[in-house]
Amino acid sequence: MTTYAAPGGRAASIPLLGREVEPTLFEMSVPGRRAFQLRTTGLPETSIADLIPDLHLNPSVVEIAEVSERDLVAHFTRLSHRQFSVDLGMYPLGSCTMKYNPKFCDAVAAMTGLNGVHPAAPASLTQGWIELLWTLEQRLVAITGMAGATLQPAAGAAGELTGLLLIRAYHEARGEKRTRILIPDSAHGTNPASVTLGGYEVTTIPSNERGLVDSDVLKASLGPDVAGIMLTNPNTAGLFEEEIQDIAKAVHESGGLLYYDGANLNAIVGVMRPGDMGFDVVHMNLHKTFATPHGGGGPGAGPVAVSERLVPYLPGPRPVKNDDGSFDWASQTTSIGRVHGWNGNALVLARALAYITVHGSDGLRRVAQHAVLNANWLRVRLAAVLPAAYDRVCMHECTLSAATMKAKYGVRGLDVAKGLLEEGFHSPTVYFPLIVEEALMFEPTETESLQTLEALALAVERVAKRAESDPESLHAAPRTTPVSRVDEARAARTLKATADAV
Repeated sequence: MTTYAAPGGRAASIPLLGREVEPTLFEMSVPGRRAFQLRTTGLPETSIADLIPDLHLNPSVVEIAEVSERDLVAHFTRLSHRQFSVDLGMYPLGSCTMKYNPKFCDAVAAMTGLNGVHPAAPASLTQGWIELLWTLEQRLVAITGMAGATLQPAAGAAGELTGLLLIRAYHEARGEKRTRILIPDSAHGTNPASVTLGGYEVTTIPSNERGLVDSDVLKASLGPDVAGIMLTNPNTAGLFEEEIQDIAKAVHESGGLLYYDGANLNAIVGVMRPGDMGFDVVHMNLHKTFATPHGGGGPGAGPVAVSERLVPYLPGPRPVKNDDGSFDWASQTTSIGRVHGWNGNALVLARALAYITVHGSDGLRRVAQHAVLNANWLRVRLAAVLPAAYDRVCMHECTLSAATMKAKYGVRGLDVAKGLLEEGFHSPTVYFPLIVEEALMFEPTETESLQTLEALALAVERVAKRAESDPESLHAAPRTTPVSRVDEARAARTLKATADAV
């Protein structure tokens, strides 16, 4: 340990190991210490007041931490070592698909020719970029079986809203006023929110005993006021909707459209196409299927591909290839307009194209096959301690249940998830989908090896033994992480957004 004298006479201990409490920069502060030094210029000394008008001066002195560069770097490096990431270990979050991001794709995005271009540069100076984006659009259209696409949406949720706006534009152009969107009760939480933002009402369709959409209820819910249905296949329980062709036929016959939530495209990429199932709109979470950085603020990307009937309404401008082989931007007069500044999160899109190109069609097929194989291996391996919610072959993720564990030992799914943190694994998704009691959803993705899957299974078994022999230890878990269990419900209800509000 190293001890520094902090302002106010306090002593701040600087930990050398990650398990100790990390001080704040203010606790490390020593008067007069600096992380930089300006050279002497030889010019006459002038006070700040002489250079800056009083109007722009703060009347009070702002306290800042005074630390050396060495201590500053060590502080943030120690903090970074307390974070979990896909580069450190397995991230089995079901539905969220936290897939490893290949460094090859990062190297492509780091190329000066790509990241040194201003998005406002004219098309004549950005031919390479426009060709890249045009090529990606063609690849995504081929992968999904659609007719056209927009690359603008910044994440999956942005893609959902874009798709709904396209559906609205289509119906309005036909002079139809449709007010409802059908959504399964196992849908992603963003689906109902996107429907509301799109100006529609939600009609919830229940799942049957097999975890699939109840097609009888769905057909009975159709009518001239239904604009479409939002569905993902495989669904959010990790199961393939076997009646998808009948569902598509019924929705289309009623005049509605089918929206494909692409969150689970990872399970079928290169094997089956949403367009062949009858879908009219597909959003793709590139971070989930094509291993780009995760999240709209991360940034992310959620391109939307559409069937022929919706192409006229796609957001613009879109990249186009001219007859002479050059590239340009073009918009249609029927377009719904922009849904993102510039041309989307371009460097994320470049990563996605690199991922698709390096795999090829055969490689993408293996991505889906290995993802499904890994999930089913885990489902069978853990059957004795966490039985599957639906005892049948799953797709890329398996939904397990801790309901029996809860009944026997009082250990809930959340306790199991927190116990896994002590084992060195990130928690799976808990309590989703909502239709499964004490749900634990594991998605190993295709990037994890059999050895890693076995290590995870052994960790789950150790947690299960603790549930039987020492359930109280799981109620208190995690105890070995930098931050112990927090009261998440209380935190949400009594939010304190600033440090000085504590």
